Amino acid sequence: MLNLESLTTLCQKHSADLQARVAECRIRDQTFHLRDAPHLMGVINLSPDSWYRESVVLSTEAAMEKARRLRTEGAHLIDLGTESTLAHAIRVDPLSQSQKLLPIVQTLSREGILLSVETYHPSTARDCLEAGAAVLNLTGTHPSDEIYRMVADHQAGIVLCYVQGSNVREVGDFVRSPDHARTLKEYFQKEIDRATSAGIRAIWIDPGLGFYYRNLQDSADRIRYQAETFLHSFRLRTLGWPVCHALPHAFEFFQEEVRSAEALFAVLAILGKTDLLRTHEIPKVRAVARTLGVLS
Repeated sequence: MLNLESLTTLCQKHSADLQARVAECRIRDQTFHLRDAPHLMGVINLSPDSWYRESVVLSTEAAMEKARRLRTEGAHLIDLGTESTLAHAIRVDPLSQSQKLLPIVQTLSREGILLSVETYHPSTARDCLEAGAAVLNLTGTHPSDEIYRMVADHQAGIVLCYVQGSNVREVGDFVRSPDHARTLKEYFQKEIDRATSAGIRAIWIDPGLGFYYRNLQDSADRIRYQAETFLHSFRLRTLGWPVCHALPHAFEFFQEEVRSAEALFAVLAILGKTDLLRTHEIPKVRAVARTLGVLS
């Protein structure tokens, strides 16, 4: 049960981590300044397989129109993806990803919109960074030194995602450790060391919240795990870099009101000191962040 008593116990047990400070991230000559409220990452899906219909676009023009609207609504960064993580979704090869993404990235980056590209393909990452993408949202694990160097060479940022598998489309059952935050810290410390050695100066760490694992589908256990991970986020900030979370949906509980789910999880994420919220619902989550900011 989530209540004041459980939150008090969590804070007392890890009190030394509560005041952790993280680095400011500078990308494409712009700085993500530390704020009282988290930054917001809007989502645009170029895959018709994506189940969150409100984020799906089916043309270059629609993607650019939506990106401009998301920025107006308050998105600081906009994440473009071409491949759904759903198990039945069609795989999109690197060339097709680049062909979909490049016209959008080239146009919007010239307008000063900060874009993140979600991929685990090195060639797509390179193409998009050269076209002006500000952030690589890397949904594969243990990237090559080449990927780290290309991000650094373009003065871009990177979102490092924890995945139990080679990428988000190649996973099995999720194995949960007794203290999962400690496991995450050990994993991210190694990758942060590699990334900073390559020259990257803008890093977000994303614990990965299990939308895609076989044993966490349609499960209350998944939601409990996600909530716990949100609330323990402040412990990951001791690594010195900001934390990014993709907000989940809890369709089993919200059903017809599923578009309100991300607003609920945003509360838990912000309580845990999350720095960057990836959301399909920018206006709703922005309102939550602003309200909690007033109450802080």
